[in-house]
Amino acid sequence: MHANSNPVLAPFQSRPFAVIWTATVLSNIGTWMYNAGSGWLMTSLDASPLIVSLVQAAASLPMFLLTLPAGALTDMFDKRRFLIIGESATTVAALVLAALIALRLINPRMLLLFTFLLGAGSALTAPGWQAIVPSLVAAKTLPAAVTANSIGINLSRAVGPALGGLTIAAVGIAAPFWINAISNLAVILALLWWRPPERALDTLPAERFFAALTTGLRHARHNADLRGTLMRALGFFSFAGAYWALLPLIARTQVRGGPELYGLLLGAIGTGAVSGAFLLPSLKRQLSRDGVVTAGTLGTALALALYGLARTPLTALAASLIAGVSWIVVIANLNVAAQVSLPDWVRGRGVALLMTTYFGGMTLGSVAWGQVATSFGVPVALFAAAAGALIVLPLTAGRKLPAATGRDLTPSSAWPAPVSVPESEHDRGPVLVTVEYRVRPSDRTEFLQALRAFSGERRRDGAYAWDVFEDVADVGRFLETFLLDSWLEHLRQHARTTREDQVIQSAVNRFHSEGQPKITHYIAAPPTPRKA
Repeated sequence: MHANSNPVLAPFQSRPFAVIWTATVLSNIGTWMYNAGSGWLMTSLDASPLIVSLVQAAASLPMFLLTLPAGALTDMFDKRRFLIIGESATTVAALVLAALIALRLINPRMLLLFTFLLGAGSALTAPGWQAIVPSLVAAKTLPAAVTANSIGINLSRAVGPALGGLTIAAVGIAAPFWINAISNLAVILALLWWRPPERALDTLPAERFFAALTTGLRHARHNADLRGTLMRALGFFSFAGAYWALLPLIARTQVRGGPELYGLLLGAIGTGAVSGAFLLPSLKRQLSRDGVVTAGTLGTALALALYGLARTPLTALAASLIAGVSWIVVIANLNVAAQVSLPDWVRGRGVALLMTTYFGGMTLGSVAWGQVATSFGVPVALFAAAAGALIVLPLTAGRKLPAATGRDLTPSSAWPAPVSVPESEHDRGPVLVTVEYRVRPSDRTEFLQALRAFSGERRRDGAYAWDVFEDVADVGRFLETFLLDSWLEHLRQHARTTREDQVIQSAVNRFHSEGQPKITHYIAAPPTPRKA
């Protein structure tokens, strides 16, 4: 395998990446067999368009509800161990569902319940899978690794549904559910084999759960690149989710096919996605990242329209191939945009927010398009979704995606160590930090512009309030202030500073005319003295 032949192959030079990628593909083949089986099983239990679309909603809803908390847990604990526990619990739930189907004890409500539970297992582990990618490959191959992971998902999507449909026809409806449970053992074994690279020992205690959630949301709010990525994702997935939710009905009622056709349509989406992944390098040479996402959205609108027109397998297969190519070029670029926007300390929470947006859009879209299909018919719902995908393009055009290279978000360790306080005082707060600058009157405007640009870094790394004051009695004296929840949070703020932040801070400090700015720390005073 030569990385020079195609950039997508470069990450496979890392043995841990190659092993874990192979294991996840095997597991995902089982998952897609299960997905095909659950959608088709529901058409046998209850063929109502709304109920069938709820299968997709039940799979997506946990990702919307649980992915952000899972991202916080991923950042708080050992990622490998957390993944092993989560995948083991998911395997147990999959085995129970397979047994219920084999014993013919399943009903629509029970199928939706287990779909939700398996979706919850995926939600709890999804941020961890995304967050370990930088530990598996060199930094320069991270974009290619993200794309390779998307190829793996879609390769399994190309194979799994077709195998699922054939297995249902040949062996019975329970077979793909058993295969799903057994295939999940592959990722558990791969994780047990893998040994992550050693990281610098973190001397600070783990963040508390709710504080970690709040800090992650605050970081996203003040991370312009991540915020733009989330807006683009919401605009795309709300409409692209229509064909995922309604595909069983397209196969069964519009084209009047069986489970084999449904599996082939899902497989064609996967085949198109794999093909699109290998086209990505050439697309990126011709178009910007935003241009590639726009092209993928236009392709999705075309696929939705073709699905609405489909009355023969050939038209439906053509729509599926176009949908697959479009899906991969959008989702791969959104994933890379999120990854390169995030420092490691908040990576789990950041990618969890992208997944929350992704599955929130898919969940709401599945229910909405299912309801439209119930009221007006499947073709009308698909045409309306196609129109919506086109309308959202100009509405999100101002949200530019970041480039894949050029940012250095590695820790800088550039801030001087703060004054020390006893460890027993670490939970005291809030903490007020002041930074005093002396600035020449001629530099005032430029200094304030640079300092306000730097305020985003303070907030991204933990400050919940920031401001700058000017001394009316002493021209050129400015006081920057920011507040943090506790002294421990301020210590974490020092550890979170990146090399990029260091560059921005240097741009601010160059306006200071007298040595180094004076930094002072204050901790809120309790009403009564603390006992020794």
